[in-house]
Amino acid sequence: MRLEYFEMIDSVVRLDRAAGRIEARALVPEASPVFEGHFPGHPLVPGVLLTETMAQASGYLVLAHLDFAQMPFLMAVDKARFRSFVGPGAALDITASLEHDGSGYAVTKAAIRHEGKALCDAELRFRTMPFPATMESLIRERARKIGLLEGDQP
Repeated sequence: MRLEYFEMIDSVVRLDRAAGRIEARALVPEASPVFEGHFPGHPLVPGVLLTETMAQASGYLVLAHLDFAQMPFLMAVDKARFRSFVGPGAALDITASLEHDGSGYAVTKAAIRHEGKALCDAELRFRTMPFPATMESLIRERARKIGLLEGDQP
């Protein structure tokens, strides 16, 4: 994770296109400017960044499902639940499943676990639209870096 750059997913562990499911990993850094203010002396990953982590895993799933034909933009977060705190150094396991795709929208259910314990989950809704100028190449590069475009399962 590079929290200050909103690069939340470190690697795609498994992509199952047929089942509409992705598994990803993220390692929370030991140090980040985010922790200087959240909270001094008791560093915690903000819930909004955990939500972003679930959204990014879901977004990569939608990108793969659509074969990179359109870009998913987060539009809604529903039924979000946070069950525990996440601190520096935590290894996070993220899963997302595609619940709906059609009419320019995609819906996923996503969750984050640490050492087998549920940390948070949510339903996420995306609007799928044409890529903004120059963004497609940047997204494809990031997808390659985390292993989404290599070794995925058709």
